Amino acid sequence: MSDRGLRKSRVGVVVSDRMDKSVIVEVIRTVQHPLYKKYIRKRTRFMAHDEENACRSGDKVRIIETRPISRRKRWRVQEKLA
Repeated sequence: MSDRGLRKSRVGVVVSDRMDKSVIVEVIRTVQHPLYKKYIRKRTRFMAHDEENACRSGDKVRIIETRPISRRKRWRVQEKLA
């Protein structure tokens, strides 16, 4: 059974592109507070592999789960959306 369809993907904004072939992508999701039922924004930052060094800070990108590339990198940039 192939796991190609089971890989997680996220859409986020590049917040740092200072490293070589790596970017920091911030993914924002809204969750409902369990007691007060108000929607709050949670952010998660992923280090992603960017092979062509194409992404710049502020770009909207889709990242996809992949094998471990380094100690903190488990995601890679699939496409640049905006």
